[in-house]
Amino acid sequence: MALDQQLLDILACPDTHHAPLTYDAEAQTLTCTECHRVFEIRDDIPILLLDEARPPAPEAS
Repeated sequence: MALDQQLLDILACPDTHHAPLTYDAEAQTLTCTECHRVFEIRDDIPILLLDEARPPAPEAS
């Protein structure tokens, strides 16, 4: 099940910059557009906890 677009429109990174998130339906993740942390979606619920976020992937050189 995909996340509702209205929910995606209001979700933001929980860090102090509150940047928008991009949704990857296939990977079931949300990624911050500023700090690039990756937040998982479990059972159709976004897990927006900084302690559980994955760090950004290293840039390809």
